[in-house]
Amino acid sequence: MKRGFLFFILFALIISSITGFYLYRSIWSPNVTVNDSNEYLFIENEFSLDELSNLLVEKKIIKEVNGFRLTAKLMKFSDDSIIPGRYKIKDQWTNRNLISHLRIGKQAPINLTFNNLRFIEDLAGQISNQLQFDSTSFLNYVLDDSNLKEWEVDSNNILCQFLPNTYQVYWNTSIEKLVDRLFSERDKWWNANERTVKANNLGLNKNEVCTLAAIVEKETLVSSEKSRVAGVYLNRIKRGMLLQADPTVVYAVGDFGLRRVLNKHLRIDNPYNTYKYEGLPPGPICLPETTTMEAVLNPEEHKYLYFCAKTDNSGQHDFSKNLIEHNQKARKYQRWLSNRGIMK
Repeated sequence: MKRGFLFFILFALIISSITGFYLYRSIWSPNVTVNDSNEYLFIENEFSLDELSNLLVEKKIIKEVNGFRLTAKLMKFSDDSIIPGRYKIKDQWTNRNLISHLRIGKQAPINLTFNNLRFIEDLAGQISNQLQFDSTSFLNYVLDDSNLKEWEVDSNNILCQFLPNTYQVYWNTSIEKLVDRLFSERDKWWNANERTVKANNLGLNKNEVCTLAAIVEKETLVSSEKSRVAGVYLNRIKRGMLLQADPTVVYAVGDFGLRRVLNKHLRIDNPYNTYKYEGLPPGPICLPETTTMEAVLNPEEHKYLYFCAKTDNSGQHDFSKNLIEHNQKARKYQRWLSNRGIMK
């Protein structure tokens, strides 16, 4: 009986030692392995612990799942403890490190960037590629009639409400919170450096500044020319002239690879055709950079009414004060295009 009792005690000690070692290893030994220093874990809304465990295994973030589940149980980390978001994961973390990190919801923010856009659909696509929600949900929200009415904008100029930049946001932020944030950034930009006053002095509202800046942006890629080009269009507006901006015709045609605007294009009946309709078009033909909007708000003062691309591939323009001089330069440019076989 003594021998049996001693055997039982020895067996119990062995089992407790094995159990203790397993518990220690589960909690304190490294179980996380990531090859990329910028490895992120994306947790969807309403994730269960089972779904999280399966995801960690699927992404090969943890080497052993049972130890993770045991540590979660010991740390009382359950379905209700999981906070959705985007988390940066570090190599050689223990299960305890990982669970502690997820429990406090310490998300890694995203640098949300959008630029070089023509349509609100492009904006929806760029944003949804970086955040959790889809582009359709974003479009439905920003184009909702009641929202547009509340924001005092319309579907033509909704794009003007978003300033191209880089914004630090969370991956799972809601559409409503994101739009509020972007509108707040828009208001901050307009309220700085007397920009609203400058717009008023030009006889333009904020959306009109954006719309004109979009034309300027598509007219020239040369930053030093932007304020001069803006001055040309503002001179035309003051004189009641048609803007006659080729980029608006390209927009109306819908062929964005068009390099040569022909007479047949100028006859297109479309409100964005500024050869046919007076004033600014109904909305922007792209989302302009804030630097271009600055050029519109601070236009060069001159008497130029016309400009034409130079024939040197520089992207720069020749400016003219009268139509006779402009037509001479325009014919020279047209011949230059023809000699290079650029017919459309």
